[in-house]
Amino acid sequence: MVLAGTLLLAGCTSGDGSPVPGSPGVSVVPSSVSGAPSVPSSAAPSSSRPQRVVVLDPGHNGGNASHPGVINKPVPAGRGETKPCNTTGTATRTGYPEHAFTWDVAQRVGALLRAGGLRVEYTRNDDNGVGPCVDRRAAIGNEANADAVVSIHADGSTSPGAHGFHVSYSAPPLNPAQGEPSISLAHALRDSLQRAGYPTSTYLGSAGIYPRDDLAGLNLSTRPAALVECGNMRNATEAAAMASPEGRARYAQAIASAIEAFLG
Repeated sequence: MVLAGTLLLAGCTSGDGSPVPGSPGVSVVPSSVSGAPSVPSSAAPSSSRPQRVVVLDPGHNGGNASHPGVINKPVPAGRGETKPCNTTGTATRTGYPEHAFTWDVAQRVGALLRAGGLRVEYTRNDDNGVGPCVDRRAAIGNEANADAVVSIHADGSTSPGAHGFHVSYSAPPLNPAQGEPSISLAHALRDSLQRAGYPTSTYLGSAGIYPRDDLAGLNLSTRPAALVECGNMRNATEAAAMASPEGRARYAQAIASAIEAFLG
């Protein structure tokens, strides 16, 4: 069951329909919802070519649950549709929230990419704000002229035995970047996660790939973009990995390696 409407970019679900607790007392910061937060890289550009840019989109945000009026507001989702601005995301059965997982993994990915000389920007600056909305998240990647945009999520299916990761891209494509470039990025993510030993999804997509036409952040992107659902937070084994620093480091290494492989 979806939390607070259609979930950010992907079909992350909570399973029991109960909201994931937000951070109490979080204030709505306008720039967190409609601004363009980014964390520029400290790495110096290569002398032989322009520095390449990666935008990382950690799903959801820690203050979303306490601001339903903000995150339930409809925004453009592409293909003539609208979706809620954002949602709360899912959580493990022990309460570890998706927004914390995605934030931690994205920071780890960013550090690895910056060490390799890439410029990294984020769609949100912390894990206690609200939003930004899904259309704004896509715009951040577009405005950065990103060479790759990767949205990081985790799913919450309660289907018996549901586990494994899957990667989505916008299909059918709405612009050239959503064609071969986005498909190649999705396959690079899939291949890297498989090499790292992660199983592909048993319940969505095929062989770890799940093309979709309903994800706002992908539909509105004019840059190569893909979304990875790292696993199912309601599966005990995957939940334990996501909740541990060591597990998050493994996810981050696989995602960073995929982005580097895609960029060549």
